[in-house]
Amino acid sequence: MTTDELTRTTDTFTTFHRDEWAALCTRPGLSLSKQERRRLEGIYESISEAEVRDIYLPLSELLYRRMCHSKRLHDEMNQFLNITKKRVPFVIGIAGSVSVGKSTTARLIQALASRWPGNPKVELVTTDGFLYPNAILEKRGIMKRKGFPESYDIRRLLSFLTDLKAGAPETSAPVYSHLFYDIEPNKVQTLKDPDVVIVEGINVLQVNKKGKRLPHMFVSDFFDFSIYVDADEEMILSWYIERFHLLRNTAFQQPSSYFYRYRDLSDEEATNIATSIWKTINGVNLEKNIYPTRERADLILTKGAEHYIEQVHLKR
Repeated sequence: MTTDELTRTTDTFTTFHRDEWAALCTRPGLSLSKQERRRLEGIYESISEAEVRDIYLPLSELLYRRMCHSKRLHDEMNQFLNITKKRVPFVIGIAGSVSVGKSTTARLIQALASRWPGNPKVELVTTDGFLYPNAILEKRGIMKRKGFPESYDIRRLLSFLTDLKAGAPETSAPVYSHLFYDIEPNKVQTLKDPDVVIVEGINVLQVNKKGKRLPHMFVSDFFDFSIYVDADEEMILSWYIERFHLLRNTAFQQPSSYFYRYRDLSDEEATNIATSIWKTINGVNLEKNIYPTRERADLILTKGAEHYIEQVHLKR
């Protein structure tokens, strides 16, 4: 990050160091057990009791307060307009780079939000399901740009969010298989009257490219609160390589895996291939399309070593 970027971030956000943020929590007893934390962990990312206590409990409390504020505003508008309009889900967007830990953050928030007063129904949707199928990507010659803006069916994603925010009793989202590296053609995720919906993906804060015939709206227009998970790129690269090694010894060993061809790589070969993929695809996408959306978020979680969050930046 450049000096100008640092200055702009300071001007736009209030920064809390870890201990300052932890001190904001007023309900420290609402934590997660060791067994619950293990179920929520990613393939290479552990979740400590301290991380939940210091970072995610205050964040969960902030999100609950924002949801309550949204509900009060909704009720007041109904009263003012003398109408009875159904309250729609509170939608949380979570963005960030590949391998930065967005999915783990999303699962943690989902687990804690489901414990809010009234035990709301909390759904988690990933935008991977809105990638075009591989057959379409191949036809368009953009298979190697999977994850870039042009590889997503943004119209379908916007239609899904429109239905969600219109109060449709039931909405559905396509499902992506990381094993097959493609959309599962006969599978959908159905949401029925959720109270909270978390939408997680690298593209959720991006804006539509100029010249594209897309609606004049952005995915983030549908969010009540948005979060960007951040870390230094070199650190994210190390996590990406670590994940690649773990997958080589697990998921890649399955004959049905799209990456089965990588199953017998040596450690050195695996590191070299993972680094090459990052430098030519994921790193480019981060620099050009993902990182520039960072300051569009309402809150930024900045990670350090071992995925521990060191700072929280809250938009003023």
